[in-house]
Amino acid sequence: MTSRVEHTDVGAYALGLLDEDDRLAFEAHLLGCSPCRYELSDLAGVASVLHGIAPVEDLGPPSPEPPGDVVDLLRRKKAADRRTRRGTFVIGMAAAVTLVAGGLTIGTQLSAGDTPQVAQGHGGHMGTNMGPAEQFYADGKPIEGTGVAGVTGGLVVESKGWGTHAALKLSGVKGPLECELISVGKSGERRVMTGWSVPPAGYGVPGSPDPLYMHGGSATQLRDIDHFEVVTSAGRKLLTIKA
Repeated sequence: MTSRVEHTDVGAYALGLLDEDDRLAFEAHLLGCSPCRYELSDLAGVASVLHGIAPVEDLGPPSPEPPGDVVDLLRRKKAADRRTRRGTFVIGMAAAVTLVAGGLTIGTQLSAGDTPQVAQGHGGHMGTNMGPAEQFYADGKPIEGTGVAGVTGGLVVESKGWGTHAALKLSGVKGPLECELISVGKSGERRVMTGWSVPPAGYGVPGSPDPLYMHGGSATQLRDIDHFEVVTSAGRKLLTIKA
């Protein structure tokens, strides 16, 4: 059975709504399609925000199926599944747009016991060891930061119509800690781009060598940002990156 790959499937893939055949076909498509990879990186974190939204149901009366017409029944079921998947994606993106328009930052909030959504080290849907944030970081031009007490890391940033998108790499931290990535404007305005928890084992340290990769967004335009900071919930500055 051959699955048809569409560029519009990137949203459904990010939300985990593709069936097995479509998912495998789309992952193969990602390897050769940079626009889809970057769009997928933009959607990192949206899936967790939209988790729990019920799928759109087809409320129309079912059409009577001729007895024994199994092939036609399967075709109709697949088409209905695709409509449901696309409907869920439309609702999800509408919710995401509403959050951004309200000045909120979409980020993946992690508790100490959670598995990071975009941290390096999980298998990844693309069949590699790289998650969306790590892929974006590797494809970009990292700006190295200045850390304290063994903390290292950097950012890959890009200007967006809605503000500034950044992918963070962070190493040399042990938990438990709660941290935030903050953009500091030239005017002094501070905006939280994303937040996360560091488990006791930490990231990029002996016994837990994998660094943390995380996406974030700021409503401040890149040209108006002076620098970025990684700070703890207690206000301790761990890393500073010049814009």
